[in-house]
Amino acid sequence: MVARVDLPQLHALLDAGAQLVEVLPAAEYADQHLPGALNIPLKTLNPDTTAALHRTRPVVVYCWDGL
Repeated sequence: MVARVDLPQLHALLDAGAQLVEVLPAAEYADQHLPGALNIPLKTLNPDTTAALHRTRPVVVYCWDGL
């Protein structure tokens, strides 16, 4: 299921154990990302790169391009 969330919803999801995934390239992730975020660049999303994610916990995916 895909849904847009606002900041209070994000906090609630993270407090409940959701996983935060940043999908920008590694260099941009290294420059700045949200605390606790895991980096899986969008172009590399596949079963191998997502294997470390817990299958029973929600996943919040975000991308900040600064625009």
